[in-house]
Amino acid sequence: MNYKLKRSLKFSISIAVITFVLAAIFSIISSSILSGVVWVVGLCIVFIIVAVGVLFDTLGIAATAAAEPPFHAMASEKVTGAKEAILIVRNADRFASFCNDVIGDISGIVSGTASAVVVLQLVNVLGESDGSTTQITLSVVLTSIVAALTVGGKALGKFFAIHSSTKIILFAAKTIAFLEKQLRINILSGPSEKTRKSR
Repeated sequence: MNYKLKRSLKFSISIAVITFVLAAIFSIISSSILSGVVWVVGLCIVFIIVAVGVLFDTLGIAATAAAEPPFHAMASEKVTGAKEAILIVRNADRFASFCNDVIGDISGIVSGTASAVVVLQLVNVLGESDGSTTQITLSVVLTSIVAALTVGGKALGKFFAIHSSTKIILFAAKTIAFLEKQLRINILSGPSEKTRKSR
């Protein structure tokens, strides 16, 4: 029990640190990009950020809904990404935590910040003063649209994640396998042979 608790605490702390770093990076990048573009492009960037959040939320849920057996059958037939898919399903809690809590929540925060920047750009274009009724109205409308798209998109994503979990996870696994091969990095790491024997 102590081992499991220590492992859980270690993972929680590492996720918190990763979230802090990624949130800072995404905020800086999005703010830098938005400050140099017109409001229409800025609005498109906001919608892209929302879409990223919805996508990763779908991946996280699909990981918890997927089962291992189909991927074992694929692995025996040497289907690309099957081994990575097995690792994703076996570590569904961690994969879902990263996708839903880290990327998903960061996307929500960054999209809110980006929306505020777009509103300020629109106010400047319209020649309105800061804190005007127009700014407040635009802020409420855009925030509501972003919230509706996020919640509606995640609801739709949950449907596909539950009913097409195998296809979604295989697609994610193939993408990871491709990135690992091209970038020569190990994104997913399974337990070593020594660790498996010790168990």
